[in-house]
Amino acid sequence: MKLLLLFVLVATALLMSAAPVVRGDEGMWLFNNPPRDYLKKKYGFDATPDWLDRVQKSSVRFNSGGSGSFVSPDGLVMTNHHVGADCLQKFGTKEHNYLRDGFHARTHAEERKCDDLELNVLMSIEDVTARVKGAVKPDMKPEQAFAARRAVMAEIEKESTDKTGLRSDVVTLYQGGEYHLYRFKKYTDVRLVFAPEQQIAFFGGDPDNFEYPRFDLDMCFFRVYEKNKPAKIEHYLKWSKAGAKDGELVFVSGHPGRTNRLATLAELDYLRDLGYPFLLQRLNRMEVLLMAFSGRNEENARQARELLFGVQNSRKARVGGLAALLDPQLMARKKEQEKKYRAKAKQDDALMDARTAWERIAAAQKIRAANIHKYTLLEGGAGFQSELFGIARTLLRAADEKGKPNSKRLREFRDSNLESLEFHLFSEAPIYNDYEKVKLADALTFLANQMGGDNPLVKKVLAGKSPSDRAYELVSGTKLKDAKFRKKLYKGGKEALEAANDPMIALARLVDAEARKVRKTMESEVEEVQRQAYAEIAKVKFALEGTSTYPDATFTLRLAFGQVKGYEEDGKHVPFETTFAGLYERSAEHHNREPFDLPKRWVEKKDKLNLKTPLNFICTADIIGGNSGSPVINRQAEVVGLIFDGNIQSLALDFAFSDEQARALSVHSAGIVEALRKVYDADELADELTGRKR
Repeated sequence: MKLLLLFVLVATALLMSAAPVVRGDEGMWLFNNPPRDYLKKKYGFDATPDWLDRVQKSSVRFNSGGSGSFVSPDGLVMTNHHVGADCLQKFGTKEHNYLRDGFHARTHAEERKCDDLELNVLMSIEDVTARVKGAVKPDMKPEQAFAARRAVMAEIEKESTDKTGLRSDVVTLYQGGEYHLYRFKKYTDVRLVFAPEQQIAFFGGDPDNFEYPRFDLDMCFFRVYEKNKPAKIEHYLKWSKAGAKDGELVFVSGHPGRTNRLATLAELDYLRDLGYPFLLQRLNRMEVLLMAFSGRNEENARQARELLFGVQNSRKARVGGLAALLDPQLMARKKEQEKKYRAKAKQDDALMDARTAWERIAAAQKIRAANIHKYTLLEGGAGFQSELFGIARTLLRAADEKGKPNSKRLREFRDSNLESLEFHLFSEAPIYNDYEKVKLADALTFLANQMGGDNPLVKKVLAGKSPSDRAYELVSGTKLKDAKFRKKLYKGGKEALEAANDPMIALARLVDAEARKVRKTMESEVEEVQRQAYAEIAKVKFALEGTSTYPDATFTLRLAFGQVKGYEEDGKHVPFETTFAGLYERSAEHHNREPFDLPKRWVEKKDKLNLKTPLNFICTADIIGGNSGSPVINRQAEVVGLIFDGNIQSLALDFAFSDEQARALSVHSAGIVEALRKVYDADELADELTGRKR
């Protein structure tokens, strides 16, 4: 979608009982703890272990951000155009703009391999809570506790990877209440099959983003390969003949990125007063920069388009999230929730350790606020916005971290993650000098603005030059654009890095000590304190609501469900679906002007389309950013749609759920097939989706 969530939030108060609590069709549910009883009672549907296993192993995570699904036994993967846009942009050249013009491989031989795209499929889940929590002793200081937890998580992941050969990640759930080991099958030979023009995928552009009705064909298809042949997939989703129908129960299997529904009032206050405003400051700045760069010529626009889309999308989502935090109704609801949790902890001696949890989190927010600017600039890289700087830092830190015991490394350099790290580090994806210089110059200016021009570190970074001149010197002088050179430095370690005398590596080295220092502060004095406190609050949540609840989103696989359903707004009924006829009407209303203009082939082939065919539809499923590309399926686990966004009313789901007006937006399965056959002459792809033999 494009990062969902906003205001209207009127919902049932939390129930003070030990029974499982489900408010409407709420929840981003774990596959190893689905709401089977609720589904049986309300919908007469049994999510059997076989059904769940099939859906789980048909679902795909794009590590670039987003979700997808297998939709044929020959490794075909369906996702959104905006999830696949990174690959499309990297394929492009001055002569071939695949974002603008689309891509269609009519044979396997024409399918193009993506440079650095990794897909993950969740194969198994194991509860390792006892082992992780057992490593942290009551008398440990936060820094010691963080180190002990990091060590045992690294140990668990390495044991699992060595034993199974699968990517293994220990996932923190309920903000520290539980820890589960997720094992993933990994695909790195991923090839692009089909993408429409971005203009039809994101029809209406920024003005229509997070709005409804919508008319977007936001789809993209890839294929995974093994041993240079299309992978043979056991678990995949078949195509529904009918597609989504009004009132139908549907499911969404995807990877929601992050929610803050368990967040205390103190943390929400931090986000409202500092976190979101500071992020919006950066996003607004970046948007202006990218639009100016894009306006110079068509090639600049091609290079920056994918990032610009992401920045504009994030900006609009965060504006909506901030509006939610400023909504008195929402904050009153969160206040009532916290009051009930505190009362339960006070009444129950078994929850004694939770009684100070809220104060500990409040104290951590003060430390977070004092360090967030420096952390974002130095460790987060906002002061060095450059792909080349990121490469330099990875090489520099790899030389340090790989020599340490696995349990003591930074998380991204653990043995279980090195293969993925190296895959991305050695990518042959293009890097553009002018684009890098512009981004880096602006970031260095931002660094000086935030830390002060007389700050000793800033002076060292700028080296007596203006941000623009310093950026030119760094980008022009580095050799890190060469993937072979990067591989040589990575294998050569510290000696090779020193001998390279590369200015970008020197810059990364210059700021590394300060960056590591502020990272350590945030990890031990904020992250660890919060994790321990939230673990206690999670116990209160379990005591009140039972263990059949769902945790906040963590970009891991979840199951959501709801009904295909319209809603009432301003006294009018908003229908559950839109059609191709509505697409052409919307374009005509704006005289076919950008961003409501139609690609040439859509104008030429209008007469071939059945204009009554559904294009987009909405449902009440509980989703958020990261769910982009998730399949929408029916009771038979057949594809009826493809998640791509949420409406403006959904922009508060980060903090609390409501299905009064908040809706998940999807491309209709019938619309996908109609467009493939009638507009793109892609019968071979439509046949593969629908199971028709050729």
